[in-house]
Amino acid sequence: MKKLALGLLSLFLVVGSISGQEGKKALKKGSKLLKKYASNAIGNAGNLDEGLMLIEKAFESEDVTKKISNYNVLSAAYNAVAEGQINAKVLDPSFVIANPDVVMKAFESITMVLSKAEKKGDKSDAVEALQMAESHMNNIGIFYFQDKDYANAFTYFNKAIEVYEVLKSNNKESRLDNEIERKDHLFYTGAAGYYGKKGMEAAPVLERLAAEGTDKGLVYEALHNIYSAENKEKAVEYLTKGRELFPDDTGLLFAEINFYLAEGKLNILTDKLKAALVKEPDNITIYTTLGNVYDQLNQTERTAGNIAKADEYFGNAMDYYSQAVEKDPKNFDAIYSQGALYYNKAASYTDKINELSNDFSAAGTKKYDALKAEMDNFFTLALPYFEKADGMNDTDLNTLIALKEIYARKDMLDQVSKLKTRIEAISK
Repeated sequence: MKKLALGLLSLFLVVGSISGQEGKKALKKGSKLLKKYASNAIGNAGNLDEGLMLIEKAFESEDVTKKISNYNVLSAAYNAVAEGQINAKVLDPSFVIANPDVVMKAFESITMVLSKAEKKGDKSDAVEALQMAESHMNNIGIFYFQDKDYANAFTYFNKAIEVYEVLKSNNKESRLDNEIERKDHLFYTGAAGYYGKKGMEAAPVLERLAAEGTDKGLVYEALHNIYSAENKEKAVEYLTKGRELFPDDTGLLFAEINFYLAEGKLNILTDKLKAALVKEPDNITIYTTLGNVYDQLNQTERTAGNIAKADEYFGNAMDYYSQAVEKDPKNFDAIYSQGALYYNKAASYTDKINELSNDFSAAGTKKYDALKAEMDNFFTLALPYFEKADGMNDTDLNTLIALKEIYARKDMLDQVSKLKTRIEAISK
């Protein structure tokens, strides 16, 4: 089914190209065809394009456009199309809603009536149509959300909020009068905007929900992440508030972790993670994250030449990785990270060894041999962890590269050749 792109705005501006009688006939016939289509969108699919073309053609007549009640006919036709396609989608999930924008056009037509109608009956019909449009927008938004098309879900959910406000301004009932329904709708609107990368467009909905009160930690996580690029102070404010309200929310925990990682405040982060570990002692991710943080501290101090402090952090990192493996012996990330700890420590010897390689004195040779033996020992310690990780995930490129390097240092050329072949196959 072809989606007609012709909008109301252009129709309102192009009038007088057909006679009043032709316009009335087109509106009547188009409306009839679309109501028939709505009764069975699948069986009467042939009525759709002609019906839409006729009702929109009708508004090229000045006689049609000047009669405000005709906009109620137009909105009713658009609502009928939306209802027909929604019902078809409910009956057959594979049905494609090809004209979701008709409900937006219905809203435009309805607002025209509400702003210009003088007769009470015309306004009453418009409000009734508005209540239908609100329901259709919500349903279309749900379909998009279920399909993970979050950007479009946000568009329709958010427009339904606008419709709700119009209904309230006219003292009319809305499905969102119910507090539970309203908060659910606001949440899914904000979530769709967040996941759909609508950023600051979604922020007002999330902020409204936060102000009204919510039991969803995602609201604060989303606000923190949205404002991180726009207003760091506000981002921190929402993160802090969210952590206070939802201390056990994992999403907010990791938002906080990522924030401190980005700020380079690793020492603060370790305290935060340890506090989180008290609350979630079985959360493996906290153990591995603590290991990662201590590893970063280890590498920072080692690069600065503070070896004693680096070794202390190294021990902390290995301890938390080991605790993760104790709780989950098949945790690939923790096992790989144990190997990476030893591997990176071995690699840290490279510059010193290269310097000594040009010193052919007895003392220089002795230092060279001693450091190389230490380096080789750390590579050897890394090997079983990488071999175990490879047994758990034989397509991880980082593991294969590390294994190839270690085997090459041990002159295990057959293994090197096999790994080279595997790496080339994965890299294609």
